[in-house]
Amino acid sequence: MTKVVILAEKPSQAKAYAEAFTILEKTKTYIQLKPDDTFPEGATITWGVGHLVELKEPHDYKSEWKKWRIDQLPIVPDRFHEKVSKGKWEQFQAVKRLFQQADVLVNAADVDREGSNIFYSILRLTGVKEKVIRRLWINSLEKDEVRKGFKNLQTNKKDLRLFDEAKARQISDWMVGINASRLFTLLLQKKGFPSYLSIGRVQSPTVYLIYQRHKQIENFQSEPFYQIGGSFQSERGTYQGWAEIKEKDKNKVQALLDKHGLKEEQDLVGIVQNTDKKTKHQKSPKLHSLSTLQSVANRRWKYTPSQVLKTLQKLYEKRLVTYPRTDCNFITEHEFSYLVDNLNSYQEVLKISFTPASLKPNKRYVNGSKVKEHYAIIPTKSVPSQKKLTGLSYEERNIYNEILATTLAMFHADYVYEETTIFTNVHDLPFKSTGKREVKSGWKELFPKPSKAKQEKEANLPYVQNGEQVGARLHIKESMTQPPKPYTEGQLINMMKTCGKLMDDEEDVEILKEVEGLGTEATRSSIIETIKAQKYIEVKRNNVSITNKGIMLCEAIEGTLLSSPSMTAKWESYLKKIGSGEGSKQVFIKQTSQFIETLIQETPDSIQNVNVRSTGEKNKWNDPIAQCPSCSTGSIMDRYKFYGCSAYKEGCKVTFPKKLAGKTLTKNMIKTLCEMKRTKVLKGFKGKKTFSTALKLDEDYKIKFDFVKNA
Repeated sequence: MTKVVILAEKPSQAKAYAEAFTILEKTKTYIQLKPDDTFPEGATITWGVGHLVELKEPHDYKSEWKKWRIDQLPIVPDRFHEKVSKGKWEQFQAVKRLFQQADVLVNAADVDREGSNIFYSILRLTGVKEKVIRRLWINSLEKDEVRKGFKNLQTNKKDLRLFDEAKARQISDWMVGINASRLFTLLLQKKGFPSYLSIGRVQSPTVYLIYQRHKQIENFQSEPFYQIGGSFQSERGTYQGWAEIKEKDKNKVQALLDKHGLKEEQDLVGIVQNTDKKTKHQKSPKLHSLSTLQSVANRRWKYTPSQVLKTLQKLYEKRLVTYPRTDCNFITEHEFSYLVDNLNSYQEVLKISFTPASLKPNKRYVNGSKVKEHYAIIPTKSVPSQKKLTGLSYEERNIYNEILATTLAMFHADYVYEETTIFTNVHDLPFKSTGKREVKSGWKELFPKPSKAKQEKEANLPYVQNGEQVGARLHIKESMTQPPKPYTEGQLINMMKTCGKLMDDEEDVEILKEVEGLGTEATRSSIIETIKAQKYIEVKRNNVSITNKGIMLCEAIEGTLLSSPSMTAKWESYLKKIGSGEGSKQVFIKQTSQFIETLIQETPDSIQNVNVRSTGEKNKWNDPIAQCPSCSTGSIMDRYKFYGCSAYKEGCKVTFPKKLAGKTLTKNMIKTLCEMKRTKVLKGFKGKKTFSTALKLDEDYKIKFDFVKNA
């Protein structure tokens, strides 16, 4: 009897797989499937809980590496090892037991390099060897797609290469994060910096690009410039136009008026010299990748990139959309075929009806040669019922409708508009006017209408004839040059993806283009969340600004490769080579080690010029939280990974954890404990089950659960 054990990445994914078959038994740690034609002897599905295992911390290798000291750097273990993630021991033991009993193991984690990393890291830590291993590679959790995927399992040849790629990335990120964070923090603390800096291979150059935009805005000198505007009155209506001059010197603009014998605000006569009408066709937008969807959703509803990914993940698990973490805007003829079959049903969901302009695949959207592992984000074959639609959250409904509309748009007619240009001469000075008139709404009828302001900006021009005389009044308009605008969160995603445009070196531009900038489609939103959590940036009204802490980070890394997107791109380029079998994990880790050595040698000199600044204006992370309940002379402060007394050098040993039983302890909770010795009942603690309890301080100033108060 062949025992098949399937590892899903998380419980929701395992549940979706199981629902494609007949369930025999469900337990806390696995689901047993009944035998069928896919699994003649049945199968067992178990799962990770995200990352069930993680790389060991420095102190797991050597106890002396726990303390942050410059003379301990670089911290590079001879071999890197994993450990079971905190709070996940029970599930790991269950997975290990099932792996030991299995004949065939199936990696059914997410279909990307992280999914490969999760499976093989778990497998490695279980110590289980010499099993047949297969890979599930699907783009949809629909039942028929799941069944088809399990009937056509792939070998693990490509999976192992992706594991090498992911592990090389994970180890190099660990090495850079651990060593650079300690190096820069300790050197800045010598200059009086009272807290910690977190430095990362991708997060730091991302912050640096935001810093560069901040410098452009800060250093921008607004200057006036002058134009000549004309208001024209024809028999059929009024229109505006501009002379072809834009000057900083008002005298030059005035001289042009004088040359043509013209004065401001005089009733003059203009002659229509030429009118030009062009009918233009606009194709519907390309199908969505994750980043294009994140940009649109941020622009339209101010959703953060992270919010979009979470919402997409929910829609994917509800089998309404295809795989979310894709960087592709194309589908194959196979997907196109089912979209055609469902066309009428999709229209009913959007409550719209149109006759398709074409039912033939168009290379703009359907191109199998452009599809690698994943195709674009499109609706699945499962057309949601009215009941299922009603059950969606507001965000889920918006995102689903956007994906559906973008997909239907490729079947719709072009948007057609007429662009009119009028050249009006006043005393031989030409003025140009442009206007736009919608001829056929086409695919645009599937999307929300643009704002009135935008419609007015693209106003239609009145009908005029060549040679027609029109009334004219001219004026010199003074405007001010405007600084670049701060990035929005949606633009941050685009900036990370296209940062090659900001580089001077052609080779760097090409590499950044090849790897699509900073981070990957799957990681960009989490990088933005990380730099927000580190208080390097703030987001207000969707605009991203850099904090004092972020400015200090950028001044510290300025001139090093940590501020350079091209370094990150070169790393990403080599990682891709590992994934395709052309590069070596060992070479990559060795190069990272050499990079850290160089950083340790060069940073002490370069950091001398950094201005240690107060971060108190915007970031309260270094303010005292409460008076220490033990020594009463010190204050409890945020110590980055824990809370501790400021009088530790005088011998006070009071510390509090940042997390307790899976729940984050906030500064307010710590303040209440220090002042009142008890909190109110708090929800969200995790043990075998989620539970609520109050917290209290015991006589040794340790935090304990207070179930008495709970009762």
